[in-house]
Amino acid sequence: MSIPKDTQSERLTLLELVAYWEGKVNTTLLTRHFGISRQYASVDLKRYRDLAPGNLRYSPSDKSYLANTGFSPCFINSDPSQYLNWLSIGYVERRSHNVSNEALTLPPRQVSPEIMRGLVCAIREKRRLDVDYVSLSNPDRQGRIIAPHSFVKTGLRWHLRAWCEKKQSYRDFVLSRFRGAPDLMGKSPNTEEQDEAWNTKVTLIFQPDPRLSPAKRQVLEHDYQMCNGELRIITRACLAQYLLNEMQVNTKVLDGTPEAQQLVLVNQADIREWLFEG
Repeated sequence: MSIPKDTQSERLTLLELVAYWEGKVNTTLLTRHFGISRQYASVDLKRYRDLAPGNLRYSPSDKSYLANTGFSPCFINSDPSQYLNWLSIGYVERRSHNVSNEALTLPPRQVSPEIMRGLVCAIREKRRLDVDYVSLSNPDRQGRIIAPHSFVKTGLRWHLRAWCEKKQSYRDFVLSRFRGAPDLMGKSPNTEEQDEAWNTKVTLIFQPDPRLSPAKRQVLEHDYQMCNGELRIITRACLAQYLLNEMQVNTKVLDGTPEAQQLVLVNQADIREWLFEG
């Protein structure tokens, strides 16, 4: 098997990534993502099928290539983080060989491909899903029927935003805490559009800790490109607490050393209803 040139390799990698996790792929993915013609995209699909003849089959009704049972990846691995990272950054990460660089390697959270593909399918088709879930407060498996609508990266881990029929509300579920084999169910009336906390935008206003000296406050103002001594970040209401956590801003108790926290939230009253900590 000859190895395709790098540019085509990138396209085949994305093609395989989407086919593996979403179950199907077509030329539209490549034309939109890489700005190539449909003719070139068709050549890429043919090339991929030549390299991995057992992975895809054409479905005239879908006008797409569907992933076969026993799909064996050639360009990707079965780690869900690769697909999730593509959702968040828009491309499959590749190591740069031009500039020396290094990034922290964080321990991955385990998510089985079987569960991941079920979640992806439920999101794409707006369906309900019956799946087991564990948590630190309830470590024993509990069956949950959920209607997921979005993946969310909240710093060190990925969450799933979904309607929970047990709690009768939209909740955040840690991906690595799903267990067993998910069962797809029918359509759900509880979609992204009904998720108030998801669709509400809030503005968090940060300032340097006032206990810092003027010179130290100026350092932070420059770091964060503040305007008039303020940093304003707009986010979804349900993500406000996660943003505070990542900014290492405690809304309850100021750290004894101002250099440790560095920033303070100055409009807590405006967003209090959306915070886990109240």
